[in-house]
Amino acid sequence: MLSIKSPLAYHHQADLCRHIGELIRSFSQNIAILTSPRAWQAVENEVTGSLKDSGIAFDVHFLTGECTRESVEYHREKIARNNIQFVVGIGGGRVLDCAKAVADGLENGQVATLPTIAATCAAWSPISILYNDHGGHQGTVVLKRMPVLVMVDSSVIARSDARYLKAGIVDALAKWYEFQPYLISCGDSLALSLKIQAATFARDIFEQWGEQAIRDNKNQEVTPALQKVIDAAIAGAGLANSMRDENPAPGVAHAIHNRLTYIPELHDWLHGEKVGFGLLVQSLLAHDSECVDDDLLKQLSRYDMPLSLPIAGDQYEEAVKHIVTHFKFPTDSAALLPFSLSPDALSRALLAVENMHR
Repeated sequence: MLSIKSPLAYHHQADLCRHIGELIRSFSQNIAILTSPRAWQAVENEVTGSLKDSGIAFDVHFLTGECTRESVEYHREKIARNNIQFVVGIGGGRVLDCAKAVADGLENGQVATLPTIAATCAAWSPISILYNDHGGHQGTVVLKRMPVLVMVDSSVIARSDARYLKAGIVDALAKWYEFQPYLISCGDSLALSLKIQAATFARDIFEQWGEQAIRDNKNQEVTPALQKVIDAAIAGAGLANSMRDENPAPGVAHAIHNRLTYIPELHDWLHGEKVGFGLLVQSLLAHDSECVDDDLLKQLSRYDMPLSLPIAGDQYEEAVKHIVTHFKFPTDSAALLPFSLSPDALSRALLAVENMHR
């Protein structure tokens, strides 16, 4: 069975926030905005002006912590009390995931997303990721309904720290590295082939335009290079995540990321930075902990990804023990990979990372 999910519409242009009301008014005249204080500061004037011009009433709700089960329930109940069915998420991944999960639990709920950074594909993705109050990964909510609108304003993203775009590029690149190993066992899977095609499209965009886009982002300039890379990081990676069949292809690097979220010293690492480290470990797993793929190492270095953990000695060994002990990966999917995910193999790969930097 092949399943493909996508938003009803994807819109991307510079200064899109000035036209958000025109895009939303055919869906609802009464909306709830879920955002963060920083994200709202970046778009408030343009968004509120456009909504008022379109005659759209709105309430603003702030997510100040992580996207937790409790925060989803809190905001869902608050929005439902006001008889609102349309939620607009404005911000980074945690805000967008929370907005999607909130709307998914409302009766006849709909959600639109407006990412203020391009650090993940959360604006498009068919899932919401839940964390605990300390940022530790708790699980995944598979959405019943996709966003009806994904609205990307490259002028807003151009004003964000380029570190976010670097992390978004690596998070999107990870799809290609994570899906490829499944070809050996699932080469006849149409879903896998389509996922890899979407991931390859994104990878090729980054190869041609990635470094230029980073320079343009640092200069806060909206250029064709930046817009192409934003689309690849959000739509390309999102599309790669939106195709499924009876053989899921979960990512090893993302599974490693999930355990890294419990290491206090990494709480200031972005999602894509943790995923990049996970790719490093995956490559070592694939090469019996003897070496890392040269092209992968080049990509991680190109986008300034951390190649080692900021801990050493006994602390590092404790971190390895935690990751190995709590590592979660579907057994059926692990059996489809051409390398072992056994505790011993994972431990050797993690220790090999530390040895690389001695």
